[in-house]
Amino acid sequence: MGFELDANELQRFQPNRYPFLMIDYVTDVEPGKHAKGYKYLTNNEWYFPVHFPGGPNMPGALQLEAMAQMLTVAITTQEGLEGGVTHALQHTVKFKKEIKPGKCLEIEAYVDSWRRGICKGRAYGKVDGELACEANMMITIPEILESYLPK
Repeated sequence: MGFELDANELQRFQPNRYPFLMIDYVTDVEPGKHAKGYKYLTNNEWYFPVHFPGGPNMPGALQLEAMAQMLTVAITTQEGLEGGVTHALQHTVKFKKEIKPGKCLEIEAYVDSWRRGICKGRAYGKVDGELACEANMMITIPEILESYLPK
C-alpha cells in the first residue's frame, strides 16, 4: 500500500521548485514501483500567456517534465534516495491532445527497472479521463551511476 505527498512533503523527494515544479500533489506512491498525482493548470501559469496567445495550452516540453518528475518521485521515495537529483538519459514521448487552462493533468508513472542508478519507466498524462500524453523514459541519479562507471 502506498502513501500520499502534499505540496510540502513532495519537495523532499522532488528537487525542482517553482516555477519548474510541474506536480502539485502525489495521491499515491509506492517507492520503486509507481507514483501518481496531478498538476492543476490555472490561467495563472507562467507559460499560458505566451504559449499561445489566443489559444493557450501546456507546452509539450512541460508535459514531459511533469511525467519525468512523477517518475523521479517513484525513485527518490526509496530508502536512502530522498532528495536525489535525476538527469534525463532518453525520452520517447507522444502528445495526444492539447492541455488547456482550467484542467487537471493526472499523471501516473511506473518504474519498469531500477539498476545501478538508471531507471527505465513510463508515464501517462490524462485530462478528463482521456490520454493526453505518454512517455517511455530513462533517467538516472548521476552520483549512483558514476559509482559503477570504470575509473
